[in-house]
Amino acid sequence: MTTPPPFVPPPPPPAAAPPLIHLTGLTKTLKGQDEPRAILAGVDLTVHAGDSVAILGRSGSGKSTLLSLIGLFDRPDGGRYLLGDRDITKIPERKAAALRSAEFGFVFQRFFLLKHLTAAQNVAMALVNGQGWLPRRKRKAKVLAALDRVGIGHLAKHKPPRLSGGEQQRVAIARALVREPRILLADEPTGALDTETGNLVVEVLRQATDVGCGLVLVTHDHDHAAKMGRVLHLSDGLLRPAGQPVVA
Repeated sequence: MTTPPPFVPPPPPPAAAPPLIHLTGLTKTLKGQDEPRAILAGVDLTVHAGDSVAILGRSGSGKSTLLSLIGLFDRPDGGRYLLGDRDITKIPERKAAALRSAEFGFVFQRFFLLKHLTAAQNVAMALVNGQGWLPRRKRKAKVLAALDRVGIGHLAKHKPPRLSGGEQQRVAIARALVREPRILLADEPTGALDTETGNLVVEVLRQATDVGCGLVLVTHDHDHAAKMGRVLHLSDGLLRPAGQPVVA
């Protein structure tokens, strides 16, 4: 009689990766005015790799303040901020600057392109400032790949004055993507664009999540927000799913 082989338990499933961003109870009070104003009253937000999140809210509701906290340009007054499995709530500015360079890509309503440089040179600036020295050939390949990714590789040698508003914004997105960030933060990126061009730009941003980037989009445009995986509304200092009633 053949002895059955010993039972070998299956390996445990791989541990789930931590969220890219996990905010718990974030608070922020704006000072320097007639009276301090509490603008964030306990914000919770979790963003995983591949997530796309839109944040809606009226002007002055704190959307840009929240994005500034996520991007480490400012610090919260209270709450907790985890980046991956690391608590960075009170990280000093020197280390915050290194994380901004390594982990984040930023897109704003204004393009912030240098007019005397070509599209490719503007994108390459992110590599010079963010990744130290790279061999020229490798830097050029990364730049052209980023421009191709947003559909304007053929405009690499054009300077901003020769580009439309939508093309300039796509250069700005390529500049944000060229460092291969884990998190992309976009603050009203279509505010200066017409509807059709704005739709193209939002789709380019959304496509970044297809390769695992997390996207947080601040916008006033409900149609653009609807293209994201989640839509949240910031009001009374709190983030809620869009359409959820405010409890008095």
